[in-house]
Amino acid sequence: MKPPDDDVALREAVETHTSTGTELARGAIVNTVALVAANLRGIFTFLIARLLGTATLGTFGIAWSTTDLLSKLGVFGMDTSTIALVSGRQAQGDTSGSRALLRRAVTFGLLFSVAIALLGILGFQLIGERYGVRPELIRSTSLMLLALPGIALYRISNGVSRGMKVMKHDLFSKGFTETFGTIAALLVAVAIGLQSLAPVVAVLVGTGAGGLMALLLARSLFVQTPSDSAPATRPAILRFSAPIAIYSLLNILIMRMDVLLLGFLGSRAGVTLGTIGIFVASVEVAGGMRKVRQAFDPMFTPIIARQSAVRDRRAMEQSFAQLGRWVLAAQLPLMGVLCLAGGIGLRIFGPGFEAGAPWVALLAVAHATNSFVGLAETVIMIERPKLNLINSGATVVLQFGASLLLIPWLGATGAALCMVLAYVTQGVLRYVELRVLFDWHWPWRALVRPAVAFAIAMALALPLRLLIEGWHGELASGLTFLAAYIGAWKFIGLEESDRVVLRQLWAGRRRRRLSGDNVA
Repeated sequence: MKPPDDDVALREAVETHTSTGTELARGAIVNTVALVAANLRGIFTFLIARLLGTATLGTFGIAWSTTDLLSKLGVFGMDTSTIALVSGRQAQGDTSGSRALLRRAVTFGLLFSVAIALLGILGFQLIGERYGVRPELIRSTSLMLLALPGIALYRISNGVSRGMKVMKHDLFSKGFTETFGTIAALLVAVAIGLQSLAPVVAVLVGTGAGGLMALLLARSLFVQTPSDSAPATRPAILRFSAPIAIYSLLNILIMRMDVLLLGFLGSRAGVTLGTIGIFVASVEVAGGMRKVRQAFDPMFTPIIARQSAVRDRRAMEQSFAQLGRWVLAAQLPLMGVLCLAGGIGLRIFGPGFEAGAPWVALLAVAHATNSFVGLAETVIMIERPKLNLINSGATVVLQFGASLLLIPWLGATGAALCMVLAYVTQGVLRYVELRVLFDWHWPWRALVRPAVAFAIAMALALPLRLLIEGWHGELASGLTFLAAYIGAWKFIGLEESDRVVLRQLWAGRRRRRLSGDNVA
């Protein structure tokens, strides 16, 4: 339950919009640009596979998953907490307080990250070989942990920029600077003969450059004026960030557990670093589906928070239903293509990678499930945030237990199945909580159109995939599926509320064009 003062501040800080759907759509368009640029990092994975082989890609995948997991301890939730804290300061006109928050959060983030990096390096060097960890993996992971300060710098600084309602900084820091810096550094490192260490060096250069760029951009938002407010105290920042840190750590553990446990348990099932490399490529191909929901999240959260503050449950359900339909309509064709033709995407990485096609299909189902039911996570976070912590904790325990059984038995297939199990479990928990605790009506009727379009397209494409072998069958079934999906939507038609959104977007674009002509 939020304090009354928080509700009043939220009501005063927001305004009523003509169409919440239009607001969501406009925000999604802006965020999609940054996500597309960030997705260019897939080129980095492709270059590792092509230039250095599957074994190096497997080593890199495990090392990066470990680093990404430990980075949550270094950042300590301040990548998210700074958004709320800076927004609150700005609502009060306290720019000096916002600048103090940036300085203090960056200081804590760097201190925590350096400490975690040193402890991690020491731990891997001392006990890695004792537990049978491969020497090349110990070396790569130890070096990559040096990227933790750069990661913390980027995430915290970008959180401050978002708190100032500046979304484009992410495009410049991560989308351009980190992505292209990492790719360029990899090519240089390979050229000078670093070979297996080239990906690690590239990550160190890219994350460092991206972090510095994010800090410079965040600092540029503040005019240098004498400080007229007391800076946020250490306990306030850390106390506010601690629950977020735990929750973020559990979520990233769910997402990275497949690669991590495959690296540590896979040897019992005869899984080599080469096989892990193919699995990492499969994760890269299927993981792009997460970006669909990420395009909407930055706008959906404040909208649902605004509606919750004024206790408008009907508006919350309508926003959830409309956004759920959009996410499902975008996810289902991606999932269908990856299930039918995932091997084509893997062949780009090199010969032999097509063996991971079944893993791509399973991971696509997992990520599609997570993206869709993840919308409920946002609603629960606004209403009862502790439930998300319970859900993630229960899912981690279940996924870990299932992995101990399935990975030694089925290898990489077992890891992919555990990912499906984890996200389906989270989805069931969130559905039950919304239905029972919040008395929500799940928007089944709003989801009928994308589900019908998917069923029609899959019914037409699946026979081709079963009858035609090889990449020819994948290509034919994938193209047939897309054509049938688009045709089905043409026949079914859009919801009237979606038509309203399109009309308002088009009208806004026309007004801006006319305004530009008048200025000229």
